[in-house]
Amino acid sequence: MSTLLERTPEPELMDSPDQVAAYAGADFAESNAAFAERLCAELRAAPAGRLVDLGCGPADICVRIAGWLPGWQIDAIDAGENMLEAAKQRIESEGLENRIRLLHARLPDGSLASGAYQSVVSNSLLHHLPDPAILWQSIARLAAPGAWVQVMDLARPDSSEAVDELVERYAAEAPAVLKEDFRNSLHAAWRVDEVGRQLRCAGLALGCERVSDRHWLVSGRIAGPGEP
Repeated sequence: MSTLLERTPEPELMDSPDQVAAYAGADFAESNAAFAERLCAELRAAPAGRLVDLGCGPADICVRIAGWLPGWQIDAIDAGENMLEAAKQRIESEGLENRIRLLHARLPDGSLASGAYQSVVSNSLLHHLPDPAILWQSIARLAAPGAWVQVMDLARPDSSEAVDELVERYAAEAPAVLKEDFRNSLHAAWRVDEVGRQLRCAGLALGCERVSDRHWLVSGRIAGPGEP
């Protein structure tokens, strides 16, 4: 009887100059666009508010959201100083300095305002954290009642062979540092069933579904007063 691939944690920060340059120059357009489009379809009819992106990286998703939701203000948070510098350059090149605010912070961070955001999003942060509860507890604290939450990350494959197949399919021509980081991230990722248990432990009534051969997505609204 075969056993599922065990999770292997990886470093919390990916902020070396080589890693930042590789990520800033990588083509994540397909997955980032799908994430942003799904979010904006949910928020487009809602009143404009404040959104926070936890682990914003080079800010590609923030820039996409800002373009599709022109009334929203966005806080982009990352723990990597070099990554935030790449995000700053991207935001300035798009002329979005008045729409997107960069914040250097490592979760959990008590200085971030509780209940201040009408939407909380995150992409590919969870598998880096030493304890997954850090993300879910931060979301619960930062989200205003009724806030829309959307989180996407890699899904750990069932075997090392499946990891190798995904790396060859999506990163065969990538720089060596990006290829190795992708492999490590797949080993460090969580499965859908594991994420479901994390959500229940955090008291978050959010759904988790597989949305591609390498991603899952959590989404839903934070309950308002008097709601279950």
